[in-house]
Amino acid sequence: MTNSITIVGGGIGGLTAAIACAERGLTVTLHEAHNTLGGRARSTPGPYVANDGTHVLYSDGEPFRWLAERRLVQPFSKPTPGELAKFRFRRDGRIRALPPMSLLRMVRHRGLAAPVDEPFGAWATHRFGPEATAAAAGLVGVITYTADPGRLSAAFVWERLLRAVAPTWPAVRYVHGGWSAMVDRMATHARGLGATLVTGSRVDALPDGPVIVATGLDAARGLLGDDTLRWPSGRAALIDLGLRADRRDPFVVSDLDEGGFVERYSQPDPTLAPPGHALVQLELPAGPDEPIPAATARAEALADLALPGWRERVTWRRDAFANGRTGAVDLPGASWRDRPAIDRGEGVWLVGDSVAAPGMLAEVALNSARTAAQAAAVKLSPAAFRKASTVRD
Repeated sequence: MTNSITIVGGGIGGLTAAIACAERGLTVTLHEAHNTLGGRARSTPGPYVANDGTHVLYSDGEPFRWLAERRLVQPFSKPTPGELAKFRFRRDGRIRALPPMSLLRMVRHRGLAAPVDEPFGAWATHRFGPEATAAAAGLVGVITYTADPGRLSAAFVWERLLRAVAPTWPAVRYVHGGWSAMVDRMATHARGLGATLVTGSRVDALPDGPVIVATGLDAARGLLGDDTLRWPSGRAALIDLGLRADRRDPFVVSDLDEGGFVERYSQPDPTLAPPGHALVQLELPAGPDEPIPAATARAEALADLALPGWRERVTWRRDAFANGRTGAVDLPGASWRDRPAIDRGEGVWLVGDSVAAPGMLAEVALNSARTAAQAAAVKLSPAAFRKASTVRD
C-alpha cells in the first residue's frame, strides 16, 4: 500500500484534486502538459486580462465556499446596485431594461420539479407558454453553451435557470485579476501542502500506481483506452474586446433571442483593463453545424446592439470558438449520474466538467475532484484519511 498519487492535468480540476489529496496526507505529483497551469481557467496576461470564456463563480454553490475557506478566490467582487441598474436584455431584436413578465412569473415556481426524461421546451411550453419558455432558453444559453436549450433535459435546464435567478441574485462573483489569479493561488497553496506540480510534462500513457486523470474526455479516452468516455457538450463563438470606455455601455446584456451574452468584466474589476478602457467578453452559442464565421458574425451583431460604436473604439480583440470543451449537457433521459463515472476501478479516478458529479460548468470539475480525492484517501491511506476527517471539506 502506498500513499502516493499521480494527477494528470493541471486545470482547476487537477489543482483541486492536488489540494484535497494533500490535505488528506497523500503524497501528490501533478503533471501538466502545458508550460502553465490552469487549463481553461487561464487568462490573458494583459493589459486586458480576459478569461478563457465568460467565467464567473456562483457564491451559492459548495465549490465557491470550498475555495473561499482556503482564501483561493479572495479578493473578489459581486455586482453593486449601480451595476445591476445597467443590466439589460435583448428581446425581439431590441435592448430592453426588463425581461418579459411571463419569465418572471415562470421562475416563481421554484418548488416545481422538472422531469429528467422530457425536453425542456416541451415541458415548459405546456406549463408556462411559449414566450416564457423561449426567454428562459435564451437566459440559460450562456450557461449551457447551447443554441437550443429546449432540446435538453427539462431537469437540467430548470436547475440552471433557477440558479441563475436564485433569491440571492446575483450570486455571481468575480475574482480580481481574472481566473489566472485564482489558479496561481491554488498552485501556491498546493505546493505549500507539499504537492509537486510539474509543468511541460506530457503524459501519453496511464502512469503506474494510483492516478487521478483530470483532463478532458478526449484525452482521457486515450489514457484509459476507453472509447465510451463521451458526453455531449456545447459550442459557441467567443469574442473578447478591449474598448475605449463609454458610459453608455451596459454592464450586462442577456440575449433572450439567441442565448448570447455580453458582459463588461472590467466594471466590477477595473484592473482587467487600462485606465479609460473597458474589457468586454461576448459569448454566443452556435448551432450544431453552424460555421464558425457565421456564429462570430452573429456575435458581432449582438455587440452592435449592446455596445454603441464599439467598432470604432476597439483597441484589442481576441476571437475564439469553444467546441466540445464547455462542460456537460444532459439530454432527455439522462442526468449527471449517467455521465462517465469518477471511479474507474483499479486505483484510477476521472475528474472534469463532463463526469458524474453535480453542479454547473466548472463546479462539476471541482466537485468531481473532491470526490476523487476522498475516494483515493480512503483507498490508499485509511489512517491518514481518518486523521484528516476533522478538516472541513
